[in-house]
Amino acid sequence: MEDLDDSMNDLLANMDIPEDIQPSTSKSSESSKETSQIKAQNEVKLITSAKIQVHSNQRGNPLLKSITNVPWEYNDKIVPDYVVGKHACILFLSIKYHNLKPDYIHERLKQLGKNYELRILLVHADVKECHNPLKHLTRICLLADLTLMLAWSYEEAGKIVENYKLYENVSAEKLMERQDDMDDYQKVINALTSIKSVNKTDAATILTNFGTLENLVKASENQLASCIGLGPKKATQLIKLFNEPFLK
Repeated sequence: MEDLDDSMNDLLANMDIPEDIQPSTSKSSESSKETSQIKAQNEVKLITSAKIQVHSNQRGNPLLKSITNVPWEYNDKIVPDYVVGKHACILFLSIKYHNLKPDYIHERLKQLGKNYELRILLVHADVKECHNPLKHLTRICLLADLTLMLAWSYEEAGKIVENYKLYENVSAEKLMERQDDMDDYQKVINALTSIKSVNKTDAATILTNFGTLENLVKASENQLASCIGLGPKKATQLIKLFNEPFLK
C-alpha cells in the first residue's frame, strides 16, 4: 500500500494542470483574468435569483429530489452545474465517473475559468475505494481555488446544495453562534443531523412524531421506520446508535 501511495504521489506531483489553473504573472494572464471577471459580472446579472440555478446537464441527477426547502430552476446560461448565490457556484462530480473520465474535471475548470468567488467541488463518494481519487481531486482543488465538499449519498449532496443557498445571506458570525444561544429544540435537531444520513427534514419529522428525546430513544425500530421519509435503513442506524455505549 505504501508503494502505491508513493507512486500516486509521484503521479500527482508530475500531473499536468490546465493553464487556467496554473498561477501566472504574465500580462496575458492579467488580460485573461480581466476578461473572466467581465464574463462573471455578466453572468451574475443573469442568475441573480432567489432560486438555485441548475444547468440542464444535471437533469436526472437524483440529488435534485432532496432539494425541498429552496426552489430551483434550469438555466442553460450558466457555466457551472449549480449557482447558489451571486458569487457562489458548485460543480458536481461522482468518484465513479471521475475514475472513468479523469479529464472531465479539467475540461469543466477550463470552462469555468476564474469566475465566482466561492467555487465548490461537490464530490459524491459512490465507490468503496476512494482514497486515491480523493488525493487527486484534493490536489486539483488546492491548485484551482476550489472548496472540496464530500457527500456519501445523493440525498446528502442535495442538502449541501440546498444549504449553500439557504445560508447565502447569513453572516459568518451568525453561522458560528455559540451552542448556548440555541434553544433546546435546535440543539436536538443539531444532534440528530450529526448522525450520518439523517438530515434536518428527518430530524424535524422524528421530533414531530415522538415529541421528546426520551420517547425517541425508547421507540422501536418499526416505529422509527414508519416515520415518513425515514425508512428502515435510517431506523436501523438510529437504533444501533442509541444502543451503543457512550464510552468504549
